[in-house]
Amino acid sequence: MRQYDLAPLYRSTVGFDRLFAALDGFVSAEQAPTYPPYNIERTAENAYRVTVAVAGFTESDLSIETRESTLTIKGERKPVEGKAEVLHQGIAARAFERRFQLADYVQVTGASLEHGLLHVDLVREIPEAKKPRRIQIAGSAPASQPTIEGSVQQAA
Repeated sequence: MRQYDLAPLYRSTVGFDRLFAALDGFVSAEQAPTYPPYNIERTAENAYRVTVAVAGFTESDLSIETRESTLTIKGERKPVEGKAEVLHQGIAARAFERRFQLADYVQVTGASLEHGLLHVDLVREIPEAKKPRRIQIAGSAPASQPTIEGSVQQAA
């Protein structure tokens, strides 16, 4: 097992705390949960879709919440009364909580459940104030040419 110490980088940089926290997360990714499986797809230039396999869960068993820059999907099945004896249970029905770190300005626009797949649609909307803009460089302008102003007399 390899251990990386990122502490020296923290001391020599300013404003990159989130980047180093993400790197720490990648190093310790071995403890990341694997249930339920999911896909992340790009559906347009600034639109994304998270698809989570939630076979056996109903809409009332699932909850989706966003707080700050984290998307949390929770699932907990309610016990069924009068359930038959299960001889083999291959379909996982355990409770889960899956968290996704969202980039800046990413918002959830909708969610749907179809064929055992939960689709969560996301869109990235950057405010106008945060979009890149071109800055004019002011400098010493070259000396302007002298102009002669006056009326032009026409010969008759």
